[in-house]
Amino acid sequence: MQRFKQLLLMSVLLGLLGTAGAQQVNWTQIEKAPQNSKKLYMVDFFTSWCGYCKKMDRETFTNPTVVKILNQYYTPIKFDAEGTSSFMWQGVKYTSTPTPPGSRPSVHMFAKSVLGKQIGFPSFAFFKSDQSPLTIVQGYHTADEFIMILWYLASGDNERYSFDRYRAIFDKEIRPTMNRTLNIDKK
Repeated sequence: MQRFKQLLLMSVLLGLLGTAGAQQVNWTQIEKAPQNSKKLYMVDFFTSWCGYCKKMDRETFTNPTVVKILNQYYTPIKFDAEGTSSFMWQGVKYTSTPTPPGSRPSVHMFAKSVLGKQIGFPSFAFFKSDQSPLTIVQGYHTADEFIMILWYLASGDNERYSFDRYRAIFDKEIRPTMNRTLNIDKK
């Protein structure tokens, strides 16, 4: 029995060490994001009650290729769309939207400004390195779907292909080059 407990403890410790070394997305808060970057920006608009936001955190944002693309080519920003932060973005000061007492939190002014009338969660706003808008992607996406979206923008392929064409050629023509660029072994 003592030997079993020792083996169990060792396997738990090894498991913890293995997950501690796993790469994670280097999320930043919008207040701390650099104002000018050589990278693109991706803002993940989420809420505390959004089930699909949590599912993407668990399943999509833990995928090693998603992590690698986000950390290498983007300044990834987590933004609570019902939060109370104040900050500057593109020279504009944003503050939270006042919420009447006893009411559910209001959608932050920044989320309203970026998402417009299409407020829904999760939503992802992509910006160029000068913080000018690039595109908005909404809804839950698997890791494979999100890899395609991230690479489409990061590689500049969005200037050469329509997204429908890109989707059609991604696995056969684009993914092999992306894997070589990212130094990913396809097993």
